[in-house]
Amino acid sequence: MPANLTPQYHAAEEAYKRASTIDEKVEALHEMMAVIPKHKGTEKLQADIKRRLSKLREEGEKKSKATRFNPFFVEKQGAGQIVLVGFPNVGKSSLVAALTKAKPKIGEYPFTTTLPLAGMMPYKDILIQLVDTPPLTFEGAPTGLLNTLRGGDLLLLMMDASNDECLEQAEKTLSFLLEKRVIREMIKAEKPENEPEPEERKYIPYIAAVNKMDLEKSKENLDILKELMPELPLINISVIDNNLDLLKERFFEGLSIIRVYTKAPGKQPDMDNPFILKNGDTVLDLAYSIHRDFPDRLKNARVWGSTKFEGQTAARDYILQDGDIVELNIG
Repeated sequence: MPANLTPQYHAAEEAYKRASTIDEKVEALHEMMAVIPKHKGTEKLQADIKRRLSKLREEGEKKSKATRFNPFFVEKQGAGQIVLVGFPNVGKSSLVAALTKAKPKIGEYPFTTTLPLAGMMPYKDILIQLVDTPPLTFEGAPTGLLNTLRGGDLLLLMMDASNDECLEQAEKTLSFLLEKRVIREMIKAEKPENEPEPEERKYIPYIAAVNKMDLEKSKENLDILKELMPELPLINISVIDNNLDLLKERFFEGLSIIRVYTKAPGKQPDMDNPFILKNGDTVLDLAYSIHRDFPDRLKNARVWGSTKFEGQTAARDYILQDGDIVELNIG
């Protein structure tokens, strides 16, 4: 069967040939995998792309280990990592300062933040990591920022509602992230039935915040943004007025996580240290989180919270909900 490769594929292949760094080659291979026609005639080519990606990852890991310090790498901590992205002076640093104990540099002048800075945000009984980043510009992004963004669990796209370029900021931020395939389009064109997603691509979910709603012109600019970009998952905030509770809830929802508490038989549950699981995780996933040997020894569990009756026996594949209390029956 002929491959019938598209112009987009040939352009990505040409970009791969011109690439001089590992990151550039990986980006081009990701693009090739994303646009290659998915049928029997390209199976060997797809396998070759995956092989090259795997080899480049190994080279990158070796190079990373040999490098003493990567200033754009932020080690994940807490229940999830949220990376802020936006133009200069949209309020990223001020938001991180308001929600965490981190002390980012805050200034009225552009480019106060030159490297990522992380802080821990308390939410209910967990901590969520927020990462401030150097700003985007209409010319592009700082070298290294893409790796920071791709390492996050959720992105917060920030715009300045008081700035007459608010709409342009939103459009440029979205177009940059879409072009680099960091995020997925909200509204996708229909694709052929049974066509798989590119296996090598990890898309990061995102929400958007319009900041500085306490300032003049903000409501007018917000109305324009909502009218022209209705698909944007938008929330309006003001760091100065500290109306940030709804944003915290959106963070928790956007991470798609749940808190699950455990108890030993005959004892009170530990309500201070929940296990963090993903939406859709089961009793078996909880067992694995507690100890790697527990899944093989797990018989069943008792669950308080989402079950019909308190302390009801639940099977290994029972899907847990946020706030559930679980007592595992280990044989």
